[in-house]
Amino acid sequence: MRVTQRVRKILSWYESDNPGTKANLARILVQGKLGGTGKMVILPVDQGFEHGPARSFASNPAAYDPQYHFQLALDAGLSAYAAPLGMIEAGADSFAGSIPTILKLNSSNSLATEKDQAVTGSVSDALRLGCSAIGFTIYPGSEHQFAMMEEFRELAEEAKAAGLAVVLWSYPRGPMLDKKAETAIDICAYAAHMAALLGAHIIKVKPPTEHIGLDAARKAYEKVDVSTLAKRIEHVVQSCFNGRRLVVFSGGEATDSASLIETVRALNEGGASGSIIGRNAFTRPRDEALALLSQIVGIYQGKA
Repeated sequence: MRVTQRVRKILSWYESDNPGTKANLARILVQGKLGGTGKMVILPVDQGFEHGPARSFASNPAAYDPQYHFQLALDAGLSAYAAPLGMIEAGADSFAGSIPTILKLNSSNSLATEKDQAVTGSVSDALRLGCSAIGFTIYPGSEHQFAMMEEFRELAEEAKAAGLAVVLWSYPRGPMLDKKAETAIDICAYAAHMAALLGAHIIKVKPPTEHIGLDAARKAYEKVDVSTLAKRIEHVVQSCFNGRRLVVFSGGEATDSASLIETVRALNEGGASGSIIGRNAFTRPRDEALALLSQIVGIYQGKA
């Protein structure tokens, strides 16, 4: 494992972490085609929990097989593969040591009526399966947000003590937030900042819109340029300790390749640490997915 000066600088941002945690974070940062650059593209496949099997995999039936996703992430030269317990277990031995894995420890589903998630895995599971990190989701704005934050605090403390890195999905939603507010620039930046304050090593949020969700924030945002997506990304990254935390952005709803590529160009221009692309990869036929991921990786390499 070759650790570049760029990766060493990133590791220096995490001043309280032990060598085990830094080594696991480095494994993600040196993996694949973006290894050593400080940029990442991660494949997350938790949508079976979130949306059900047919909505997730029927468009590309090969994706019903958990090992398909390990191989897709490997063949695309990605940085890591993130999934819930059962998915990781189904390929843990066949792909041991091949690619860093992130065990997603909580999940929701489409049958739920509340903005909450169940804890479905443990730190001991992550260690048993050879994972480099745990993943967790919080919903800032939900009626259950404080309980979710407390669950995360306990799991993150345990993970860090065991030498694992910690990835936090921070997705605003709840009774005071309509759909526009969930991706508003002030709300996204706030959610990302909360994730940094909670001690996440890698923070995942959605690309923000120009909309302002909180009236109380309007005056402050008169001093912030949010006119383009690249400028909004720059602001979200700034909100994570002035760029001293790794921030990756979701691929969002399934969309056409041209729109996704345009978004990724803006992410890169704004200083994002990378992308975490799920549905927009594995719902496509394998050859199309590999071509799309190659374009995305090329943008972060500065080649496309």
